[in-house]
Amino acid sequence: MTRYLITGASGMLGHDLQHALADADVTALGRAELDVTDADAVDAAVAGHDVVINSAAYTKVDDAETHEDDAYAVNATGPELLARSAVRHGAKLVTVSTDYVFDGHGTAPYAEDAQTDPINAYGRTKAAGEALVRRIAPDTSYVVRTAWIYGAHGPNFAATMLRLAGSHDTVRVVTDQVGQPTWTGDLARRIVELVESDAPAGFYHGTNAGQASWYDFTRAIYSELGLDPERVLPTDSTAFVRPAPRPAYSVLGHDGWSRAGLAPMRDWREALAAAVRAGALTA
Repeated sequence: MTRYLITGASGMLGHDLQHALADADVTALGRAELDVTDADAVDAAVAGHDVVINSAAYTKVDDAETHEDDAYAVNATGPELLARSAVRHGAKLVTVSTDYVFDGHGTAPYAEDAQTDPINAYGRTKAAGEALVRRIAPDTSYVVRTAWIYGAHGPNFAATMLRLAGSHDTVRVVTDQVGQPTWTGDLARRIVELVESDAPAGFYHGTNAGQASWYDFTRAIYSELGLDPERVLPTDSTAFVRPAPRPAYSVLGHDGWSRAGLAPMRDWREALAAAVRAGALTA
């Protein structure tokens, strides 16, 4: 039986990875159990496993602007150490990355081989981690970029909008940032499928299909949960100035799946409905 190691197992994706691998031989280590920046600890953890799925990440996007070294340690050095240990012990490595490695100035979905050009510190650290992993383990590593994730086991945009629905008559949400809402339940299952299908190493875009603005997404959330979508009002990014700039266009292309003989992930609307039925989002 394939032996899996999940890092970042206490996070939103980490929980869903454990669920997706419920029938497998899994070691699930959260931040309290494994510091991915500790080379000796990483090597000891990787030993004895066939597949390592790295969902550990420094995701405080705004804080990264003033703590880039801390973000780099988790988002770049961590994957580097995991890649070196995976090669040493003969394991495959999947590391999860982000749409933020792109500048967001595009008008067509970013291909897996598109040039990275991050516009904030978080994106820079994730792009560095990608490059290190692919350089160290070109034949045995997968970089799975995702975006706009939501799920049952962690803070996320969808949960925030639902919390606000309980305390505000209306919410204002931006229309000028476009991306792909992605349920971590779908992403976790796709990562497992990627590894088990023995797909070629390389870059894959792990996002639900289609596209939406944050405004569109919020209205869809409200509708799915029986709330009035007219309570969601449009605005733009000038109303929410934050330390880290956000990409305006975060739509990722999915040709990598077709090349690997796998279907792209389902449309984000279908995934949202499934997530609600599964209890991953509740009003």
